[in-house]
Amino acid sequence: MRIAIVNDMLMVVEVLRRVLATVPDYELAWVASNGAFAVAKCAVDCPDLILMDLLMPVMDGVEATRQIMKSTPCAIIVVTSSIKTNVSQVFAAMGSGALDVVKVPILGTAGKPEAAKELLKKIATIAKLIGKSSGSRIPKPSPPTTSELPVRPAMAPLIAIGASAGGPIALAKILSRLPKNFSGAVAIVQHIDAQFAPGLVEWLDRQTPLTVKLARSGSQLKGRQVLVAGTNDHLILRSHLALSYTKEPRDYPYRPSVDVFFRSIASYWPDKGVGVLLTGMGRDGAAGLSDLRTAGWHTIAQDRRSSAVYGMPKAAVELGGAVEVLSLDAIANRIVFLTEKKRRQDRHKSQLKRSFC
Repeated sequence: MRIAIVNDMLMVVEVLRRVLATVPDYELAWVASNGAFAVAKCAVDCPDLILMDLLMPVMDGVEATRQIMKSTPCAIIVVTSSIKTNVSQVFAAMGSGALDVVKVPILGTAGKPEAAKELLKKIATIAKLIGKSSGSRIPKPSPPTTSELPVRPAMAPLIAIGASAGGPIALAKILSRLPKNFSGAVAIVQHIDAQFAPGLVEWLDRQTPLTVKLARSGSQLKGRQVLVAGTNDHLILRSHLALSYTKEPRDYPYRPSVDVFFRSIASYWPDKGVGVLLTGMGRDGAAGLSDLRTAGWHTIAQDRRSSAVYGMPKAAVELGGAVEVLSLDAIANRIVFLTEKKRRQDRHKSQLKRSFC
């Protein structure tokens, strides 16, 4: 696997070199000291993966990511020394197509990189996604065990959304267009490391009139509220309709997994809702969206033109999992229309039921 480093600090470049040197299968493709050089180098020698800094002279990592993903797309991990102070730039880079973000490993007293395991883990995950791993085939996650469910009253319309690379910006655009009185409950699985999830929630909360919170074990899906997966385990819905987290499947590279979540709500949510699969690399969420469609849900995949990375939604379309393929601009309006239509239908059913009592 050929990996490039884009960073203007020689010490950080040296640390990353040492980390990569610990894995025989990893080859250093080239080093660029700023985003402009990286864009130029990619044009003639596109690597399998780029470790991209955020703050650099001439051209920063956000703009470099945007240009690379437009002209010579490849996998990108943002590597930053400061997470809290660079939250906006992190999500802007992910909105432009970066797959993940990680802190710069530090040099220990012996001159060896410490805390490099997290970076190597992310690189190994991306290697699986792009077919550069010698590991075993990615297992298909098993759906939750179903059981007899009691008859329940109508719930708030549920909007389940999955996203990866390019997701933060896409999510912000959709949530910003949902009205303050939106009656639906929104649940989101975005591929992002747990340490960045609280920052993502705070950032999204500023983009929408709805309330955005981290999903916790025991959380209930309620109208006018957005819950976001917040750990490196998989978010699932239990039979008693409370959210929870599970480590299984352990060897699935997407954590949290959209497939695992979609399959759990297909099994347990007592009503039909709207499933949405947004921009992202790989196939996570495609099979789950197909399961939702089979269960009677209205499923939407983001279209190629508006996707930062047309991987996950493309896979869903190929599986026949999408009822509709829509641009990012059209998705929010469609969600509002379908939710209000469902609310009117439920109200009409309730009135008919009372008239026969």
